[in-house]
Amino acid sequence: MKVLANDGLDAAGKKLLQDSGFEVFTDKISQEELPSRISEYDVLVVRSATKVNADVLNASHLKLVARAGVGTDNIDLKCAANLGIPVVNTPDAATRSVAELVLAHLFSIARYLHESNREMPIRGGAGFNELKKKFSKGFELKGKKIGILGFGRIGQELARMSISLGMEVLVYDHKLREFSLDIEFHPVYRLPAAHVVIQSITLEEVLNKADFVSVHTPGSERLLGEAEFGMMRQGTCLINCARGGVVDEEALLVALDSGKIAFSGIDVFEKEPPVDERLLKHPAVSLSPHIGASTREGQERTGIEVAKRIIDHFN
Repeated sequence: MKVLANDGLDAAGKKLLQDSGFEVFTDKISQEELPSRISEYDVLVVRSATKVNADVLNASHLKLVARAGVGTDNIDLKCAANLGIPVVNTPDAATRSVAELVLAHLFSIARYLHESNREMPIRGGAGFNELKKKFSKGFELKGKKIGILGFGRIGQELARMSISLGMEVLVYDHKLREFSLDIEFHPVYRLPAAHVVIQSITLEEVLNKADFVSVHTPGSERLLGEAEFGMMRQGTCLINCARGGVVDEEALLVALDSGKIAFSGIDVFEKEPPVDERLLKHPAVSLSPHIGASTREGQERTGIEVAKRIIDHFN
């Protein structure tokens, strides 16, 4: 059974598959060449880079497609279903990594690190005192309200971290459900888990009240545009570590320039690589190149989880 991990696979996951009798290939095949080569493999493992479109699926003899990650928007699920090719993903592995990146962007924005890191190498000598004055108006996260749009695994993990930091959590969930969360502490402190109950509210209520808004809805369906930015408080901070298509980038630029959105942390873009440099160069934007799930720990967990999903499928 031949497995093509076209976007790579952590060594732990690769070993697990090999120990179970699978041949694992990790040499990258280009998107253009993939339809002519895919028939050589039984299983295709992808992250976000490879597009598993109809051209690839129709040319294949695949028995399984596995997404090493949460979202499956780079896989033509309808075509796969029509061809009888099962698709699995790894919804748990990168939860912590993505939630921590959201907070990394928030901490960066709160103390102007995104901007001072650009200017210090250039002006940090002669302009030190000027930069000190410019970047001395940061703020603390404690006591602020964070709105979480979409309350799946990542949203819930972000809520646990935010509560631990002293923030109030506002949740939008389209079913307006009530959620119970346990917040666990490092075992060295021997403290019992804290238990909190959160009642989700409407999107408009979250946008009206939140100081920070973080997007965690599934898929790439547009959620935030001009109308939604209009509901937000003046000076709101927006973080998107979910999917690029969720936020209207043109509307975001207008909101940033007007000050409606004071800062934005962006890990994902409508088109990747980004084609619009206005966001990349905007002084109020903290940037990362779609690395939400890309920590050493997250990739190891993802590799192990995707390997287990493949092994369980064939067992």
